[in-house]
Amino acid sequence: MRLYSMIALDIPAVREHLPFLQSVENSFAEVQEKFAKLIANLPLLVVAVLIVAFAMWFGSWVSRRMKILRRISNHNPYMDGLLRNIVKFLIVLGGVLIALDMLGATSLVGAVLGSAGVVGLVLGFAFKDIAENYVSGILLSIRQPFYPGDSVRIDTHEGRVVALTSRATLLMTPDGNQLLLPNATVFKSVMLNYTRNPRRRFDFSTNIDVGTSWSQAMNIGVETIAKIPGVLSDPAPSALIQNLADNGATLHFFGWIDQKKSDLSKTRSEAMRLVRRKLREAGITPPDATQKVVLARITNEEESTHIANEAQHAGDVSVDRTLDEAVAHANQTEGGNLLDDRP
Repeated sequence: MRLYSMIALDIPAVREHLPFLQSVENSFAEVQEKFAKLIANLPLLVVAVLIVAFAMWFGSWVSRRMKILRRISNHNPYMDGLLRNIVKFLIVLGGVLIALDMLGATSLVGAVLGSAGVVGLVLGFAFKDIAENYVSGILLSIRQPFYPGDSVRIDTHEGRVVALTSRATLLMTPDGNQLLLPNATVFKSVMLNYTRNPRRRFDFSTNIDVGTSWSQAMNIGVETIAKIPGVLSDPAPSALIQNLADNGATLHFFGWIDQKKSDLSKTRSEAMRLVRRKLREAGITPPDATQKVVLARITNEEESTHIANEAQHAGDVSVDRTLDEAVAHANQTEGGNLLDDRP
């Protein structure tokens, strides 16, 4: 019998604390047992730590030397870091599971995985927007609807692409301001890429008086646009009558440029200036801004002259094939087209 038990038989005060003393002794014995077990398993623990350390080193080594990742990084730098981290994480996770299994902590593995699932679910709801932007960034980097320097319009925002990060797409607006758009917004919005096709069309309208030849005005405008530096001859400039009014007509002119060699806004401005000047030199002017009532008798000969000026040249009504080549080229470059060819 232990000494404190012998004393407790004679001292009533000690007899009252006997359960507490037994509990302390049992706890101390349990600590001693666990410490002795730890000392006995110390070599196994060292091996487990070495396995985890080796898994971390091996994961880094493999992620740096995988040829497929190197090929992907050449085409998509954004995916390079993501795939390397995934490979490294899987190898390290495998090393941790092996180490825990060696230590006989298989029940701990299940508890950790279950806790990780619950924590991941909670974090998924808490950081829903962040996760959505991150996944959208991955999908955008895979699809690559634009490249750095492309001029795009996303929803109501317009600018040049600067960079694509894991969270947002960075644009430079025409005013020189930096614009950050969440990747989820970019992925779900209507996007217009002005740079993907180097050829781009500009257009403008002008009004002419009813007493002039509209055919002559369109011919003068088309010839003037064709002579402007930077305007392409294929597709050639063209003109249409957009609207008719009692005092005149609205002519709509079109021209194409190569965006790699010419600026759209500057070319359009120069075309508007030269066309208006050439029309005035030919005596073709816009209608008066104010309405006038003129009491004059127009003879049948004068009216027949105006009609003859418009009827002597037949207009082109053939199918517009301007974009056929561009559409065919885009169809070949875009992968995963789910549309069948027209029969």
